[in-house]
Amino acid sequence: MKHMLGNGMRRVLLVVLWPVLWLQARYVYRITPKLPEATGLRSGQSGQGPLCRILIAGDSGAAGVGVSTQDEALCGQLVQSLGHHYTIEWQLLAVNGLDSPGLAALISPLQARPYDVVVLSIGANDATRLCTPGKWVWWQKQLTGLIDQKFTPGLLVHTSVPPMHACAALPQPLRWFMGIWAREMNRLLAKLFGNRPHCTVLCHPDSTTSQGMSSDGIHPSASGYKVWAECLSDHIVAHQSAVIA
Repeated sequence: MKHMLGNGMRRVLLVVLWPVLWLQARYVYRITPKLPEATGLRSGQSGQGPLCRILIAGDSGAAGVGVSTQDEALCGQLVQSLGHHYTIEWQLLAVNGLDSPGLAALISPLQARPYDVVVLSIGANDATRLCTPGKWVWWQKQLTGLIDQKFTPGLLVHTSVPPMHACAALPQPLRWFMGIWAREMNRLLAKLFGNRPHCTVLCHPDSTTSQGMSSDGIHPSASGYKVWAECLSDHIVAHQSAVIA
C-alpha cells in the first residue's frame, strides 16, 4: 500500500483498525519505562569563533529524555559540535510530552530576543494524539509566525517527525499505521517550507531508531543523540557558511 494516503483513507483505516490500534497503544504505554528529562544546564555560552545564538525548543527529544545529562542529550552534543566553529550562546526550551499547541503556549509569553538559529523538535506527540496532518501543518504555520515575530532567526530548522515506521518498540500494525501518519505530516511540512528561504526541514536520522536507543525503546541514547546532533551541526554550519559567503 502506498505510504501517502488521503484524509478519507486514513479515516477508514483508523475506523477499521481502531480496536487493534487502541489495544496496542495501551499496551505500549503500560510497558514503556517512563524516563525523566536529562538534568543539567539549559542555557550558557561555549566554543570559539564568531557568535552564534541558538534556541533549541520542543518535546522530549529536545529535553533529552533517554539520557542522564544534557551533555549527552541533543542540546549538549549540538553545542559541543558547533563550538568547534562558533562561540555558541544557547538556550534550551523543552518539556517532555509537549505537542505543537503546547509549544506555542510555551513560547507566546517569552520576551522577544534575537537568535541566529532556532531548532525545533516537535511532532511525535501530535502524531500519537492523532492530530491530522493538515491540522498539524496549520500549527507549524502558527509556530513559524510566532518564532519569526519573537526571535527573527536567520535559520529555522524543523526536525521532521521521527521515523515511526522504524521504531521497533511499536508492534505491528500500530508501527505501520503511525509510520504512514508521520510520513504525511513530514510531506506537508516540506511543502510548507518549500518557499521559505530561512526555513528548512531536517530529516530525522533513521539510525536513531535502529541503533543507540535508550531503555524505553522510544527515545535515543547518547549515541543516538550524537547522530542527530551531528546531522544538525553539519546542516547549520553549511547554512551559516553560505550566508557569510
